[in-house]
Amino acid sequence: MKPTVVDHIGIAVKNLDEAVKFWEGAMGIRCTGVEEVVEQKVKTAFLPLGDTEIELLEATAEDSPVAKFIEKKGEGIHHLAIRVENIEEALESLKARGIRLIDQAPRYGAGGARIAFVHPAATGGILLEISERSNH
Repeated sequence: MKPTVVDHIGIAVKNLDEAVKFWEGAMGIRCTGVEEVVEQKVKTAFLPLGDTEIELLEATAEDSPVAKFIEKKGEGIHHLAIRVENIEEALESLKARGIRLIDQAPRYGAGGARIAFVHPAATGGILLEISERSNH
């Protein structure tokens, strides 16, 4: 497994519209669109920044992982995502090394990306997303 780039940094927010206004107004970074990921109970907004993106995440249900994160830790950085060329190979490599995974197989995330999460216990406390995008 060889990561190719930092795909995005996920930031948990209570109010997506307010967060987008900050990033667009104060920082001049334009949102490319809002998407709901029903499976993960979240609305997302992506803001391109160089070769990476900022992903703002708002929970759409009280039992979503983002809602639980905000309840426990407050708003802030939720995860770091790195892009790989082949997510199946990346997961097999991590499994072979005994790395603790949240997802044993890829699933679909925002923008049609295929994603899987590595457990924070394996990364020193960081929720790590492995991402494969066909459009990048």
